[in-house]
Amino acid sequence: SAVEAAVQDGLESAGPVVWVVSARSDAALAAQAGRLAGFVEARPEVGVGDVALSLAVTRTTGFSHRLAVVGGDRGQLLEGLSAAAAGRVVPGVVTGAGAGGGRVAVVFSGQGSQGVGMGLGLYGVFPVFARAFDEVCAELDGLLPGSLREVIAAGGPELDQTVFAQAGLFAVQVALFRLWSSWGVVPQCVAGHSIGEVTAAYVAGVWDLADACAVVAARGRLMQELPAGGAMAALDASSEQVAELIAGREGVAVAAVNGARQTVISGVESVVDELAGVWRERGGRARRLRVSHAFHSPLMDPVLEGFGRVLEGVTCREPRIPLVSGTPGADVTDPAYWVGHVRDTVRFHDVVEAMRAQGVGVFAELGPDGALSAMADGDAGTWVPALRGGQDEPETALRALAGLYAAGAEVDWAAVTADEGRAVRVGLPTYPFQRQHYWPK
Repeated sequence: SAVEAAVQDGLESAGPVVWVVSARSDAALAAQAGRLAGFVEARPEVGVGDVALSLAVTRTTGFSHRLAVVGGDRGQLLEGLSAAAAGRVVPGVVTGAGAGGGRVAVVFSGQGSQGVGMGLGLYGVFPVFARAFDEVCAELDGLLPGSLREVIAAGGPELDQTVFAQAGLFAVQVALFRLWSSWGVVPQCVAGHSIGEVTAAYVAGVWDLADACAVVAARGRLMQELPAGGAMAALDASSEQVAELIAGREGVAVAAVNGARQTVISGVESVVDELAGVWRERGGRARRLRVSHAFHSPLMDPVLEGFGRVLEGVTCREPRIPLVSGTPGADVTDPAYWVGHVRDTVRFHDVVEAMRAQGVGVFAELGPDGALSAMADGDAGTWVPALRGGQDEPETALRALAGLYAAGAEVDWAAVTADEGRAVRVGLPTYPFQRQHYWPK
């Protein structure tokens, strides 16, 4: 009946939810998933939000063997539980044995990862994200040639303009960081790729929001005002091979070292194209990047003086969260560092190695896509992108959170379920102890 349908609708969440289970062994984890599935199937009056809340606040979530089932409705969640109980792999189910040890780095992607509507799916579901996004946009809109939110919603060529691309990434990344912080994710350190390092500096406490927005807006505007042209190309080459390739050439530089064999060159278009051709002739791969300017190259030199004046007008503080730079010993409170940052090589591979040396095993990529995760070398730990371009944002973000949890990170699941509104605690099945008999020898 219509009444029954309305009651059932009230039992479902407005958005995706996560059911989390932990145990001391894989066998106990599977048994617990099976018990929970049977319990939920037998009680259609119990809402999915009730189950999520009860698992978060009445059960231990910190055992080493972990399971998280993410779904938008009862059927999807039950299918995931049943699959976990049977040892099958299905979408929306994340399992792990906490191998990451709980040490998490948060990394922020650079320009090129922006996309139409980025963050707006989260905006409609998570109030913490929405408040942070609105706060950043309110600061930036007076510094930009238009409404940042409208440009993000519309996408197209305007969003790809440097002035809006960098500001948009900053707004989305800051809001993601606030959201994940509200969920109890505490990073050991933070870092970023190009404009992403500016976001990392802000969340670490180097600038307050007004000063960070002034830096972001000026950086994008000054780059945008440079003459169009220049080019960038990604080569499957080591930094040493690229240094030899470009030796003695004017107007070109190593823009980024992203991996052991992932290096980007940047500069005058004719020179970049010629060198990319030489590399292909040697049997390598070279791919032109879709950019309007040659970032991190000598072609950035004309903006440095003006950007330096902007940085002299803001207050830099010591970071409260360790900020890992690709330049060992760099002083991130010195305005000169951020001026050089526009022009110098992005040594992201060195950043990752430095974080791994600190014991970080899990990297949470905050941005609209998995650009940094895609570049990660195979042995560089567990990479978890918060969002994936073109995929449902709330569900993707919760799956990413589940991935962090399965890798050993601590998550405040009670806070995650706080937005369930009318959810109430229900009695759940008890822990399935795996009893063993020991016989005297």
